[in-house]
Amino acid sequence: MAAPELISLQSLEGRLLFAVPKKGRLLSASLNLLEGADIQFKRENRLDIALVKNLPIALVFLPAADIPTFVGEGRVDLGITGLDQVQEHDAGVRELTRARRLSNEWSPDPNAKPQGCETVMELGFGACRLQVQVPAKGEYVESKDLIGKNIGTSFVHLAKEYFARLEAEKEGLTNGDAAAFAGRKLRTKIIELSGSVEAACALGVADGIVDLVESGETMKAAGLKAIDTVVDSSAILIKSKAPSNPAMVELIAARIGGVITAQKYVLCQYNVPRTRLGDATKITPGKRAPTVTSLEEEGWVAVSAMVEKKRIAPVMDQLTQVGATDILVLDIHNTRSS
Repeated sequence: MAAPELISLQSLEGRLLFAVPKKGRLLSASLNLLEGADIQFKRENRLDIALVKNLPIALVFLPAADIPTFVGEGRVDLGITGLDQVQEHDAGVRELTRARRLSNEWSPDPNAKPQGCETVMELGFGACRLQVQVPAKGEYVESKDLIGKNIGTSFVHLAKEYFARLEAEKEGLTNGDAAAFAGRKLRTKIIELSGSVEAACALGVADGIVDLVESGETMKAAGLKAIDTVVDSSAILIKSKAPSNPAMVELIAARIGGVITAQKYVLCQYNVPRTRLGDATKITPGKRAPTVTSLEEEGWVAVSAMVEKKRIAPVMDQLTQVGATDILVLDIHNTRSS
């Protein structure tokens, strides 16, 4: 069996770089989204770069936590990651900027490439919450009870900002003062953990944790309970502030947006007497307006309208009640909207 051909830097020239989570909870849904957007590629074993066959794009498979950094620094143009990861990256940038300003090392470069990433759209999957968790049978009831304690987390920068605000409130500082307080040394100790954060309390490493929660079952099994939410998160599409090919970014965003819309809607088609058309279109107004065409049979019209998938059963019931017949529901694989 021949060894896979290595991808050279030359083969990336002229291609828009699109970062995709290489593993974890976002990978499968991200690949389904790319397939729906007709982004055709084959990822060779052990390679983290795949050339797209039908578009001038290269997919770069990266840890979700690293994608905001690569996009924010303009190393890649687009990326799929979690809002929690973007906010953690942004909090880290704020901390670094404060430190440089305090040490007089910071001086803006007017010719520098714009830094940071912008959210293009929410993708509708990967919902989770970054929560403060404590032992269910422990003494801590509110987050402020953890001030001065040990906190285990892989979201170090968000945890620091969160407890900086709590400490500022306890000191009686206003919102304006809180920004300055953020640069001071925390009383609360933030302990960076890269995995198995939920075990930190049971092992005596931390008094509480800040970690991602999806169903909450893992936390319950570890004897933990949530006492506050730091960030409500889901998967998002982000772009560089200075993409190499803005037109291609817009094209990919339109394709992905079409897939997301198609996942939420179905096409409902039916026939209805013209005298009941007003009642029927109130039930199926469509995204903008329904499509109405005359039938060969006098006094009847055919209607097509997009309906939210989760509402289709009661919509069909209501259409039947107003005299609609021949009701069909069709899947939508992709769409475009202005």
